[in-house]
Amino acid sequence: SGQKVCYGGLKHSCYKLAYFQDLSRRVGFEEARQACEMDGGALLSLESEAEQQLIENMLQNLTKSGSGISDGDFWIGLWRSGNELATSSPCPSLYKWADGSISPFRNWYTDEPSCGSEACVVMYHQPTANPGLGGPYLYQWNDDRCNMKH
Repeated sequence: SGQKVCYGGLKHSCYKLAYFQDLSRRVGFEEARQACEMDGGALLSLESEAEQQLIENMLQNLTKSGSGISDGDFWIGLWRSGNELATSSPCPSLYKWADGSISPFRNWYTDEPSCGSEACVVMYHQPTANPGLGGPYLYQWNDDRCNMKH
């Protein structure tokens, strides 16, 4: 399930947001990726500041609609495969888009990515959390453990 919104003329012309207030319906990264692919799409690759802004606006509209969205981060299609840890490249450069996009655009929260055992990426959506060093936990990206439920 989810809300599908389409625009003309953009590279990604349709977007589908899936938000589950019911914690038991939230899924890990791989399940989310498969759900998108079964739906004919892919987990979102955000390729520009403009696209990031578009998604932020869509999330703001979703919360305004009175659906009562509370804290709950959203998986995006950025991840790092575990077998690349042995390389000499700095960790942030190891993150790749699951749909094959080579866009260098990133919107990390301050001090992210923390790397280590966290290899899959969420867009923060924690409106009730106290702000951290990088401000409110809203819409910036954070690497998280891939088995976390979002």
